[in-house]
Order: sequence, then C-alpha cells, then structure tokens
Amino acid sequence: TGPPGVGKSTFIDAFGTLLTAAGHRVAVLAVDPTSKRTGGSILGDKTRMERLAVDPNAFVRPSPAGASLGGVARTTRETILLCEAAGYDVIIVETVGVGQSETVVADMVDFFLALMLPNSGDELQGIKKGVLEAADMIAVNKSDIDPEAARRAGRTYANALHILEPIDPDWNPPTRLVSGATGDGLDEVWSLIEQHRKISTANGARERRRAAQQGRWFDSLLIDAITTDFASRSGVGQEIHNLRKQVLAGSLPASTAADRAIQHVFGGR
Repeated sequence: TGPPGVGKSTFIDAFGTLLTAAGHRVAVLAVDPTSKRTGGSILGDKTRMERLAVDPNAFVRPSPAGASLGGVARTTRETILLCEAAGYDVIIVETVGVGQSETVVADMVDFFLALMLPNSGDELQGIKKGVLEAADMIAVNKSDIDPEAARRAGRTYANALHILEPIDPDWNPPTRLVSGATGDGLDEVWSLIEQHRKISTANGARERRRAAQQGRWFDSLLIDAITTDFASRSGVGQEIHNLRKQVLAGSLPASTAADRAIQHVFGGR
C-alpha cells in the first residue's frame, strides 16, 4: 500500500520481475479506484507494469474497488485463493492507496509493506498511525530522486516505528530506502520478507495471523449474507425505498428510518 503517487505500480513491476527472474511465479492483484459518480474504473495499473504484464511467469489482474472500503475489492480474498491454487507462490495485492483505511489489506496477507514518499510533509503529517501499526515494513520509494529527503523520511518512520508496539514481538518492522525506477534496495526487501516468513512460521505468528484473518473474513461474509437476505425479503425493498425517500426529503431522520426498516422485518422481536 501507499499514498497516490508513491509509485506502487512501478515498484511492483520491478519487484515482480526480480522475483520471476529468481524462479518464482508471481500474481499481482491491483485494485483500482471506482468513481462514486459514474461507477467506472480506469483499470490502468497493468499498463504501468510493462515488463511484468508480458512475463510468462506472472499474472496481473486489475479489478475495480467498487463499493468496498479499505482499498481492496470484495473478492480479493477469493482471488488470492484461486491464484494459490493455480500455482503462484508469490501474490502481491496493490491497494487503491487513498488513506489510513488501506489497512484492511493487512487482514488478507502475510506481509504488509507500506511505501512512503521522501517528501511527504512534516513528521506528524507523515506518520499515519493506522498504517504504521499494521505495517511489517516501511519502504521509502523514489529515494533516487532526492536521497537526502529520503534519508530524513527514513529516520522519521524508523523513529515512529520504535514507539509503537510491534504485532509480532519477534519482528521489529524495518525501514528501508528503495527505488522502483532503478531497482535499488529491492533485493533487500525480498530478503526481509523471507526473513519475516521464517520467523513468523517458526514462532507460530503466521498461523495465528491467518486464523484471525479467517475469523474476520467469516464475520464479513456473515454480515453480507444477512444484509442480502434482509433486502430480499418480501416487501422490504419497497419499504426501504419509501423510507429512503422520506430521508432524502428531510421528513425523517436516517436513524429513525433504519429503526423502522428493522422493525418492518423483525417486528417486536
């Protein structure tokens, strides 16, 4: 993950090509923002991965975020499982990159890498606590453009990580300077990811993390199923439509309308 303009797609293109050259099969699930006005997505991430998109050992799939929050599409979890079944041993999920809600992706991956810019404002502006708390590593990208600014940003994030309690007591999230354009630091990024995998596998953190993710996935699917069932019940759709009209007209508070919709289905239970 990372803010818009941090160079996520360029980084993944270089990083993925490095991995395929080492014998890995890489799948990239790139999530593109969806317009709230038109409902459309450009799906242009693949065009910025010129080498990886034509690599026979890589699969690049851009998908619209739709109404999903957290920078990932609702079906991303299922697609990860499909890619694993198809024999891809490294699966990279690229989020939309719009803010701290991007931490949702941490609930579906083994390693959460946050890319940051060298010049991202002052220290407090640069420290996004929600992202930092979930990150397994911070990489300051585009460090070749302004090396001194990149070093300052690296120190800022390293200091911020030191005051946060790590997710895994055996892993202190590192901060590194990288460049997707030149390839600098990408070897070390993969080395650290492999090191994290070995440590988390040995101490059981990886297994616990995946189990917790499955639990949260179950909760999400259950809520979706209940919502779908609720809206599909006889007469509910029309009732919701009528209540929405009253809310839009200002004649009924949204909270009251929601209570009435629930009461319409479940009565006094």
